[in-house]
Amino acid sequence: MNAGALETGQPRNKWRRRFLVTVAIAGGAFAIGAWRFYRERDKLTPPASLRPGPNDAVLTGWIRIGTDGSVVVQVPRQEMGQGITTALPMLVAEELDADPAQMRFEQAPIDPIYTNATMIGDGVPVRPDDDGWMAGMMRHTQYKLGELLGVQATGGSTSVRDAWPTMRHAGAAARTMLIQAAAKKFSVPAAECTIEKGIVVHASSGKHAGFGELALDAAKLPIPQDAKPKDPSRFTLLGRSQARLDIPAKTDGSAQFGLDVRVPGMLYAAIQQCPVFGGTLKSFDDARIKARKGIKGVYALPATSTSAAGVVVVADHYWQARTALAGVAIAWNEGNNASHDSQDQKKRYRALLVNGKAREYESVGNVDAALAAPAKAVTADYFVPYLAHAAMEPINCTAIVRSDKTCEVWVGSQAPTLVRMFAAKASGLDSENVTVHTPYLGGGFGRRTEMDVVMQTVLLAKQIPDTAVQLIWSREEDIQHDVYRPMAASRFSAALDNSGNIVGWNNRIVGQSCTAGITGRLMPVAASDLMKDKTTSEGAFDLPYAMASRRVEHVLTHEPVPVGFWRSVGHSYNAFFAESFLDECAHAAGKDPVAYRLAMLKHAPRFAKVLEVAAQKAGWDTALPIGHGRGIALAQSYHTIVAQVAEVEMAGNALKVRRVVCAVDCGFAVNPDTVAAQMESAIVFGLSAALYGEITLKNGRVEQSNFYDYDMVRLADTPAIEVHIVNSRIEHLGGIGEPGTPPVAPAVCNAIFAASGKRIRSLPIRLD
Repeated sequence: MNAGALETGQPRNKWRRRFLVTVAIAGGAFAIGAWRFYRERDKLTPPASLRPGPNDAVLTGWIRIGTDGSVVVQVPRQEMGQGITTALPMLVAEELDADPAQMRFEQAPIDPIYTNATMIGDGVPVRPDDDGWMAGMMRHTQYKLGELLGVQATGGSTSVRDAWPTMRHAGAAARTMLIQAAAKKFSVPAAECTIEKGIVVHASSGKHAGFGELALDAAKLPIPQDAKPKDPSRFTLLGRSQARLDIPAKTDGSAQFGLDVRVPGMLYAAIQQCPVFGGTLKSFDDARIKARKGIKGVYALPATSTSAAGVVVVADHYWQARTALAGVAIAWNEGNNASHDSQDQKKRYRALLVNGKAREYESVGNVDAALAAPAKAVTADYFVPYLAHAAMEPINCTAIVRSDKTCEVWVGSQAPTLVRMFAAKASGLDSENVTVHTPYLGGGFGRRTEMDVVMQTVLLAKQIPDTAVQLIWSREEDIQHDVYRPMAASRFSAALDNSGNIVGWNNRIVGQSCTAGITGRLMPVAASDLMKDKTTSEGAFDLPYAMASRRVEHVLTHEPVPVGFWRSVGHSYNAFFAESFLDECAHAAGKDPVAYRLAMLKHAPRFAKVLEVAAQKAGWDTALPIGHGRGIALAQSYHTIVAQVAEVEMAGNALKVRRVVCAVDCGFAVNPDTVAAQMESAIVFGLSAALYGEITLKNGRVEQSNFYDYDMVRLADTPAIEVHIVNSRIEHLGGIGEPGTPPVAPAVCNAIFAASGKRIRSLPIRLD
């Protein structure tokens, strides 16, 4: 606990809770051996699965160098548009002083060396600005737990943050090995050699050699564990925009996505799943379609912890399977969830805002006393619906289970380690006999951490041995069998003093737990409500604003609707709640929304700077035509601070978002062009949800089915977007894939109020 937290009057029971969480994690560490748990891992030695070819050499577990001078970097995360197949090679290229033109990448094999421990470590429910010993111990212990679990996964905007120390260290080690090999070749001291654009040079003798000439000899040397990465002041590549390495293949069509996989003799499958969550298959009759041309069979798939029950038609071509599926007579046991209705759920949430049993995530000062006698009271309730991922590439997987007791899987997944685990479970084979290929992901944002399609495809392939089968979900199956962003409700009460300052802040949130949802699907025995889930209240309990008294609590609900990680997770709705209500407080106080926020950020200069840049670049103080308005919102997520100003035009109930100005501080922009692209992408993604996104259920069924009733922002309606990068310090390195999404909805809604006086407290935005 840091000193600042003590000064705000943090109650001692929170100390006890944190202590118990720390003891629980640390206890597990001691149970498996504290030394083995906490020791530094060897992250440089190549795994056995990374073998050199005839024309290349493996220098570390991250770098292969070809005799042609190409540097091939192992990328252990999945590329789904966020640019990591360029950013991670840039870390290596910087340390090697390589020529960017010689850099290549390939998907890393599955091995514990490539685990994403940062993603696990970020799950500790403490404020990001809490740098006290207990918070530090919790983070470090959970990070070590992540190393132990060895899960190779992409999520939480952690790809660059997790790779930053390790891949730079690997590059520095390879640099040392190349220089040592060159020094031996030149018969000169290694200290006299330098590297310039991929060439090792001995200046005084004029001798030089390219990486390709040195690679085989360098690989014979021991890997130096103590090689030091560069001081940032010497960077020549990092921080400067570089062309993305994945763009040429995506442009010429040679890039392989999951739907592009082709295996000799492959069959195609279409699926229909029980329309009610938790239902099972009663029977099916395929008499009408089994004689059709190209139909190879109709199969039943059982419900599992990760996937719904379904009926699958297998054919020579997908459209044959898809059209034949409509002719199969299917009867379902719909179960207890057939009466579920999202409108009833919304009513229950409203009641829970009043009387639900809540868990406290933050409590500072005496909130009840402040709320009891305010100079002015401000209250409001907010609501957001379920949201689907609706990734552009439909859910798909290809698998073959061979009679020689091996299995091969091709799937665009964010978690290849889990793919191998669940493919082994479905096939009944050992994990060592399962080979996983990870093509590009045509959209992910949490959806492709799920194992439903993997289980279904391997269970199906097991019934058709020695034959590859590609299972493709229709868009309707995708929309109606997603793992959704939770429905959530939020109630605020604020007490303002005579100057309009917030002296009391109470926030109660109601909704499901994403972490509990995915844990229940992937590891049912570990599913529990015992531990608090940070994702339920992130973006609410960790607000940067100074307030004398504040309390944030969450009411956990359990619904039959499956929920999971969606771009920016809890931040996506809590930022809408908090920044909208903060705007209401500013107007109740008669203050300018920017000035009001800045007054509460005097202790947080990074936040203040980002807010000021966004306001200044947007021309916050300049006049707008009648019917136009500007709104602002600020949010930190995944260690990155983003402020956005939205400008809207309104004519009656017609809304046009004209412009979004974004300022972002991710500490240090490794590839500024990618940072800007990700902000633009996140803004369009978040704006689509704010304007159109809504999943509703009636009679246990999802009512939406395709893009005609689950719409998105089209090109013609996309606002002008400006991105301004505010670099602070490398120690603040933050993620980029998700942080641009949370501020856009509240910025737009605040702009609507500025233009029309209408308050939007429920999404999607409906002005009528």
